Amino acid sequence: MPAVKEIDRIDALEKVLGATLYAGDMYIEGMLYGVIVRSTRPHATISKINIKEAQYLEGVVKILSCNDIPGKKEFGIIKKDQSLLAEKKVRYVGEPVLVVVAETERLARKAAELIQIEYDDIISIHDPFTSEKAPVLIHGSGNLLSHRTVLKGDVQKGFRQSDVIVEHTYRTTWLDHAFLETEAGIGYMDNTGKLVILTSTQNVHYKRKEISRILGLPEENIRVIQATTGGGFGGKLDMTVECYVALAVYHTKKPVMIRFTREESFLSDTKRHPLYIEYKTGARRDGKIQAVEVNIIGDTGPYISYGETVCLRAAIHATGPYEVPNVHVDSRMFYTNNPISGAMRGFGVPQIAFAHESQMDEIAYALKLDPLHVRMINGLKKGSRTATSQILEASAGYIETLKRLEPYWQGRKKLKGRGFGLGSMFYGIGNTGITNPSYAHLSIAENGKIALHTGVCEIGQGSDTVLLQILCESLGVDDKNVELIRGDTDTSKDAGSTSASRQTYISGMAIYNASIKMREFLDKEEYYKGRGLKDIFLTYKEKGVPVFEGFFDPPTTALDPETSEGKPYATYAFATHMTEVEVDEITGYTKVLKVYAAHDVGKAINVRNIKGQVYGGIAMGIGFALMEEFRPGETHSLDAYYIPTSMDMPDVEVFIIEDEEPTGPFGAKGVGEPALIPQAASIVNAIKDAVDVRPFELPCHIERLKGLIESKTSK
Repeated sequence: MPAVKEIDRIDALEKVLGATLYAGDMYIEGMLYGVIVRSTRPHATISKINIKEAQYLEGVVKILSCNDIPGKKEFGIIKKDQSLLAEKKVRYVGEPVLVVVAETERLARKAAELIQIEYDDIISIHDPFTSEKAPVLIHGSGNLLSHRTVLKGDVQKGFRQSDVIVEHTYRTTWLDHAFLETEAGIGYMDNTGKLVILTSTQNVHYKRKEISRILGLPEENIRVIQATTGGGFGGKLDMTVECYVALAVYHTKKPVMIRFTREESFLSDTKRHPLYIEYKTGARRDGKIQAVEVNIIGDTGPYISYGETVCLRAAIHATGPYEVPNVHVDSRMFYTNNPISGAMRGFGVPQIAFAHESQMDEIAYALKLDPLHVRMINGLKKGSRTATSQILEASAGYIETLKRLEPYWQGRKKLKGRGFGLGSMFYGIGNTGITNPSYAHLSIAENGKIALHTGVCEIGQGSDTVLLQILCESLGVDDKNVELIRGDTDTSKDAGSTSASRQTYISGMAIYNASIKMREFLDKEEYYKGRGLKDIFLTYKEKGVPVFEGFFDPPTTALDPETSEGKPYATYAFATHMTEVEVDEITGYTKVLKVYAAHDVGKAINVRNIKGQVYGGIAMGIGFALMEEFRPGETHSLDAYYIPTSMDMPDVEVFIIEDEEPTGPFGAKGVGEPALIPQAASIVNAIKDAVDVRPFELPCHIERLKGLIESKTSK
């Protein structure tokens, strides 16, 4: 299929010039400010709240508690298990208890500090390994949130047929999204009496549903608009400020702004799930994998958020991009009183990739085989059967990613303190084994442009540009003739969340399907023979301008509850990264020098966009591997949470593989999360190559690696 005509990023100029208005920058005359009062205890009952000193402070308008919630008191993206404002019990440090609304933000914060909350502490649980048998229940249903298994073949038989068996345990910790823009939103009542919320979010339609439940108002009385969003990475999927803003507007009838400080963001936002992974791999002498057995223990904190999703997705992807005949994966997610863990770029797959790629190298070392060769002979390809027994029918370009990097791998030169590592991955695009639709519609506007209506949220990943390209290519029009209207519940149907690398594939296909209908109409109206869009609009103005709806829901199947057999995703992305590092054996400092990244994207809609995603994924992968570590009770701001800067970025070469996906728009699938997933694994394998020690815990920061090197030299 020929290349899709590229356009420049449509949001680039305003952002580069600093002209973009973000949620926290907005201002409405006479607006109030809200500040959330949070728990200081990990697990306790609330015995007394004293608001008198704060209440009578001049300029304080309202102090809201759970008793001021007119509708349902709980929210949650999978299960409604989290109280908007704690009523009797708190389950983590940072849980919202009250909202102070005042005339200025400074005054609201001062009043919040004056509020006194007394607690009766309950035994708190901070270790997922003791959670199941702990003497207290975080929730009445028990402390085990989810248990998922993936079964294929006979794993014990597979180990008996193996010439080598490798067993190791891997650990990862909490990570923060550290998006540049903290959570923020502003709300007001419009002149029709509708409640309007402008917010930094990844899903406007979900947020409207939650506000509707909390306030007990019909959804049609609520409008949620996505403000320009300065990063999300999954952290703005859950409800952040939206319901608190809405509650404050509901009671005061005035505009209200809530925006988090960086300290509040660290305290309250969801984290990447810490996973503990016991991994056992059996292989024949020729490197062919015979069996994989994996035990995963995860910590979701006190509420579900996306814990069930991470539990399942980690299990499904536990074997990596390899065809393994015998598989047994147990994945368990436990409640604790630690910070809430939720969605973060990859939904558990970056953690599991660290484990399965370390195992692949360990198998290669044990058998004295080339790590690339071991990956090549086990790699998934068209016709392969995954761990869930899904047969890959198309768009399986994993082997090609290896071949593209093979010349660089074979040409590597061994120098003291330098090493090279491979990291591979596959990733299911979209939600797991459930319906996952998107809607879009097109019409002709009065100004003579084609109006594209979509609920997709742009969070910096470039979806506005890509979706516009798909429309323009489908209709054969210039982007100057298109008006993009998106991220607004009043102007679009639900396009689903900007997550799971799904928008190019799923919303892109919904737009493509709408475009095909519109193209047939424009053909009949002789648009392609020179008739103008404005003329067509005027023709239909009186009787109604046609609307062309598009819809797409990827073909998946529900998974067997016992074995997880089924088709959880319609398509998968594949990638391999090769990383060169330099390690100082005296200090333990690791410098990432160069990354070669090969990605099967199905079809490249916008090459610059893809490369931008890969660069960002590499940066985040460096942080995951070498420096990022959130410590509950210790990490309060960015001065103690180290993220990569431009000075940490290596040279990068990106290779785009196009194994087209027949169900995707022009053959495209996704690259957002795949850009991150293999990077940490490739760094860890490069460290092993450089200094002959293997990190089994991330991040492998200076102190940790120095300790490993010293342990090796002392033996």
